[in-house]
Amino acid sequence: MSAVLPLDEYAAPVACQALSDLAKGQSARVVGVVPSGPDVPPDLTRRLADLGFLPGERVHVLARGPLGGEPVAVRVGTATFALRRLEADCIRIAPLE
Repeated sequence: MSAVLPLDEYAAPVACQALSDLAKGQSARVVGVVPSGPDVPPDLTRRLADLGFLPGERVHVLARGPLGGEPVAVRVGTATFALRRLEADCIRIAPLE
């Protein structure tokens, strides 16, 4: 699933994808955090932003779980997190420039 989101209100739109689509060993920049569907708890996007998944932050996929690639271990800033697919689907990313 691909979408176009602005980095901020003055920036040009950027083609982006979900963090869950990023392969092990790849890096990208966070574009934003948005609900990926109607089953996403209302506070999840706020919680992900509080953890540091903010526009402009670099993320790197460290590892993926053995069954279906879940959970996905990612580094954002100096922190490492294990995310469920539902959470990783909410984090929109763009390739590094």
